[in-house]
Amino acid sequence: MTDKPYLTRAEAAEYITSMGAQTSKNTLQKFATVGGGPVYRRFGNKALYTRADLDKWISAKMSAPMRSTSSAT
Repeated sequence: MTDKPYLTRAEAAEYITSMGAQTSKNTLQKFATVGGGPVYRRFGNKALYTRADLDKWISAKMSAPMRSTSSAT
């Protein structure tokens, strides 16, 4: 993947998956419709994402570090 500033929805899904959070292009499309997904911008009919926004979204969805399942709240 190149270091271009904006990623298409398919590239964003690939990036998120490469970070360990399995996500598909269709899931990002659904989030764009119902909410709960990463911030994106529109250019014409294309949704574009930045790596910084994707990283923020991944971090927000991630739980706090745990030593065991019993430490989950």
